[in-house]
Amino acid sequence: MPSLKEVKTKIQGVKKTSQITKAMNMVAAAKLRGAQEKMEAFRPYTQKFNEAMSNLSGGATTDQFPLMEKREVKSVELVAVTSDRGLCGSYNANIIKLALKKAKAYEDEGKKVTFVCVGKKGFQALNKTGKVRKKYTDIMASFQMFNAREVATDLADNFLKGNSDKVEILYGEFRSVAVQVPTFSAFLPVQPVEAAGQEKTKKISGDYIYEPSTEEIMDVLQPLYLNVIVYQAMLEVGASEHAARMTAMDNATSACKDIVANLTIVYNKARQAAVTNELMDIVGGAEALK
Repeated sequence: MPSLKEVKTKIQGVKKTSQITKAMNMVAAAKLRGAQEKMEAFRPYTQKFNEAMSNLSGGATTDQFPLMEKREVKSVELVAVTSDRGLCGSYNANIIKLALKKAKAYEDEGKKVTFVCVGKKGFQALNKTGKVRKKYTDIMASFQMFNAREVATDLADNFLKGNSDKVEILYGEFRSVAVQVPTFSAFLPVQPVEAAGQEKTKKISGDYIYEPSTEEIMDVLQPLYLNVIVYQAMLEVGASEHAARMTAMDNATSACKDIVANLTIVYNKARQAAVTNELMDIVGGAEALK
């Protein structure tokens, strides 16, 4: 049985850890409110932008807009958007797992795979594969639209140079405080309206007159569209990270309380045993004096 001093030291250490995890939980909760409000405020903008792009791209051709060109897929680029910091449970691990799973599936089909990492945790894990083309770290804590523009511009330039034939973006979609789902979406080539949606698009098109021409508008909107997609993913990751960290720290605090309770029982047993031994020594000494 451990000594009283050892058990007491462990209890004090766990209590200090509990104070840290509780403080981190409170900080994450405060940051989550701001991140969630920002993300939810941007979602309608992203949705309307998607509708506008669907409407405009209905009659577009790849000759007019190279970013819409569908080529034979020989090279795939996967953009993994993770957090820069850890201590958020399995959140980052789930995105990394999804990225590796998709990479293996494409490689099994004979396609070349490269990674672009947005966030330090994704880079630290995926860099071991030797397939990371570019990384963006230490930007998630205070990311802005210009960060998204930098990422989107690089991805578009690489696609136009023919270095990648398909680009997918992987991130954690925020569903609720308790649920963040690893997901992915097509990024490049920019997808025009599918045949199934053409009737709806024609109906919407009748309500709008575009000035200047559709082509001129698309020239401006396509880069903005890519910026919006990346920025929305970064907003989702920001909210998901804080939610996952809040949950993880809450679980850690609860675990600390359980450990302290168990150690307290051990401490009381050790103290009782020590008192019993002292009493036995006293009784034994008294008997020896008789």
